[in-house]
Amino acid sequence: MSIELLDIHKHFGAVRANNGIDLTLRPGTIHGILGENGAGKSTLMKILAGFIAKTSGRIFMDGREVDFATPAQASALGIGMLYQDPLDFPPLTVLENFMAGQASAGTQDRRTHRARLEGLCADLGFDLDPDVPAGRLTVGERQQLELVRLLASGTRVLILDEPTTGISALQKDLLFSGLKRLAREGRSVILVSHKLEDIEALCDEITVLREGMVSDTMDPPFVTGELLAMMFGVEPARAIRSGHEPGAQTLHLDAVTATGGRTGLKECTVNVSRGEVVGLAGLEGSGQDVFLRISAGLVRPARGRVHICRKDMTGRDYHAFRALGVAFQPASRLEEGLIRGLTVTEHCALEAGGGTFGVQWDAAELKAHDRIRAFQVTGTPGSTVESLSGGNQQRLLLSFLPDEPELLLLENPTRGLDMESVHWVWQYLDAHASRGTAIVFSSSELDEILMVADRVLVFFDGRIIADERPEDTDALELGRAIAGKV
Repeated sequence: MSIELLDIHKHFGAVRANNGIDLTLRPGTIHGILGENGAGKSTLMKILAGFIAKTSGRIFMDGREVDFATPAQASALGIGMLYQDPLDFPPLTVLENFMAGQASAGTQDRRTHRARLEGLCADLGFDLDPDVPAGRLTVGERQQLELVRLLASGTRVLILDEPTTGISALQKDLLFSGLKRLAREGRSVILVSHKLEDIEALCDEITVLREGMVSDTMDPPFVTGELLAMMFGVEPARAIRSGHEPGAQTLHLDAVTATGGRTGLKECTVNVSRGEVVGLAGLEGSGQDVFLRISAGLVRPARGRVHICRKDMTGRDYHAFRALGVAFQPASRLEEGLIRGLTVTEHCALEAGGGTFGVQWDAAELKAHDRIRAFQVTGTPGSTVESLSGGNQQRLLLSFLPDEPELLLLENPTRGLDMESVHWVWQYLDAHASRGTAIVFSSSELDEILMVADRVLVFFDGRIIADERPEDTDALELGRAIAGKV
């Protein structure tokens, strides 16, 4: 199926997310969409998937002009999208989510759907338990669930927004093999990514967006320097840790065991010092999530002790941890971090609270302006948070952190961000570390961990199996440890 987009515009108030975009997608190919966060990639794909309406412009499919305003209408035309933030029903099981929305859901028995689900998962290398509630899955697993559901629905144009985030290297290889097979069968695949290595390995053609417009289009062989120049104008600098000397103890876990996630946490003993940046490596669900939540007071240990700044906080709640300067930021920006449907101003009002005289809207709007300027958010105080790009959502979330925290706990703080946004985030966090804040973060990107962390803790099956300095290890050695081969 060929698709042609002509002069596509999308405005969010004064923000021009798409500004006259022309794009042609050929059948039987994998087309990459590159660009920094805020370049308009996700907005353009959401228009094509019917998730949001274009302000103006025309869309043609196989030479016929089409117009649609909902995902259901786009799906009826054979267009499906895997969003960066998965769409599912957390209380329902994996199998029930897989069946949801499929035309055959009421005509085929569960055994048939289960067999199809398991077959697709086997093809792609995913390990999804059909009977587990979706709410218990990791972010990466929920992306996998949505992908197999789209494939089962017979999608002819498959849009993937950062599909390799949170999945293993083996799963990525199997996914790419599957996508190449779909293209050979005549389907159109659109890969939206900030990862040059993914785009270069998979795509037949690349379109680069910049500031809401098409910067250029490139055919193989792809030249990395030219792609970076298209995206940023110049190659962005890499974020590098400035090597702060750690100080007094900020976080201490003593033989902590807890349930939660896929594996829980088992006999974990860790010290994190003031000004230290610690990266948590491991397959999703290996214990990093429980570790961070215990350290934030969101999960209580079954055994062991938790100390913050040498004060025993075992069994205390999240508010008590916050009072000591502990801040936690989850991976799911639009599920646990921000509230869909609310504007930047409304988030600032929520943070301030009602006070004696109710909500002070003028003060909230002024604070929103200040944060947008200080954190370089592309948006306005009246922008709803879901209309912001992933990078701008992350900048907004960071703006809500305390000014001088003792301990920052971050789940995948750069998940789905382009290189320039990653650099900005780590400049910001490094400045906190230089002032004495201890930072503990999880990431699926080993290169990122090695580049910015003072120490790396490797998790496997709920245990810390390695504690390394970046200068004493490399990505290959960490990869072996993540797989349990130590």
